[in-house]
Amino acid sequence: MNPAELLRLALSRLRTNRLRAALTMLGVIIGVASVVALVGVGQGTTSRITDDLASLGTNLLTISPTEQDQDGSTSLSLEDADAVADLPGVAGVAPELSTSQSVSAADETTTTAIVGTTAAYLDVRAHTIWQGSGLTDVSVERGLRVAVLGTSTADDLGLGADAIGSEISIGGIGFTVIGILQPKGGTGFEDPDDMILVPVATVQKYFVGGDSTRSVGVSVAGNADMDMTKARITALLRERHELAATDDDDFQIFDQTQLLAAASSISGTLTLLLGGIASISLVVGGIGIMNIMLVSVRERTREIGIRKAVGARGLDILAQFLVEALTLSLLGGLLGVTVGLAVSAGIAQFAGWSFAFSPTTLVAAVMSSVLVGVVFGVWPARQAARLDPIAALRYE
Repeated sequence: MNPAELLRLALSRLRTNRLRAALTMLGVIIGVASVVALVGVGQGTTSRITDDLASLGTNLLTISPTEQDQDGSTSLSLEDADAVADLPGVAGVAPELSTSQSVSAADETTTTAIVGTTAAYLDVRAHTIWQGSGLTDVSVERGLRVAVLGTSTADDLGLGADAIGSEISIGGIGFTVIGILQPKGGTGFEDPDDMILVPVATVQKYFVGGDSTRSVGVSVAGNADMDMTKARITALLRERHELAATDDDDFQIFDQTQLLAAASSISGTLTLLLGGIASISLVVGGIGIMNIMLVSVRERTREIGIRKAVGARGLDILAQFLVEALTLSLLGGLLGVTVGLAVSAGIAQFAGWSFAFSPTTLVAAVMSSVLVGVVFGVWPARQAARLDPIAALRYE
């Protein structure tokens, strides 16, 4: 019997028992849809993290201390940042000293991160100005009480384009708003739109004190080698901190590649975990196919006996029932893929990230449904093929 005839018989049989076929396919539909949706969410999350990390800055290195004293001081200083800025291959340096403070404007109050930095921060962290201007060398050198707001902070305070020149209170101290940043979107660890930039000397004078800094952002020149620049920074800071050859570094340097690799690894592991959990429901759907095919063999015992009596071979019977199982699982898989894509797109729309899905995952989902049909359809098909024709003809 040729494949086309087997497929025609399988579809004819499924049309005869539409409700039972639909309920049987439902398990496969749910299983495949779960796998597709969860893998799609994982891929969308990875894409979002990649975009967010890329938005933090081009060729960005972040220097941070390995330890912090009880008073908040660290081994990194503003002088370290100035020294790093003079190294070859360094395009810009922005020390960052952050604290959290209550901020109020008119009748609105919020709590946000106050980042003390320099005029180079916008270039190093790839920020752009929406309204007004950023910090200037003059405002940083004089330690002026001026502030550049992130868009989320501006919205929380009820400030818009007319906010330039207005007064806000940070920790009870008055500041003048000189600019509002373009929105960038959150990174998952912090929200670059929910912060206020002020001169680093101002943060040290009013909120933190001391001469240390929590981190230093370094923008590497486009034609410079990242590894070479990291090596130069490491050598410079070890010399400045008077570390012996056997001493461990009291600082660490991260680049975007490391952060992206770590985030992608975590997202990939999570995606595999979610896909594995969802695959359990696909196995349950396969068990449902096997169960209904065994029932079908029992119901059609006499039909099998008649077919064998007129010359059908055991291989023909096996192929007939196996194609029926494959048709059930494949139709369920295709419907499941459609449902899964719709759910994944809906979640992406709700979460605010771009819909991301790999064609490889689509093919894998369809092939998984085919595999389920083969694995769970073989046994019922063999049971049908091995029936004794005489005993089958006598079956009532």
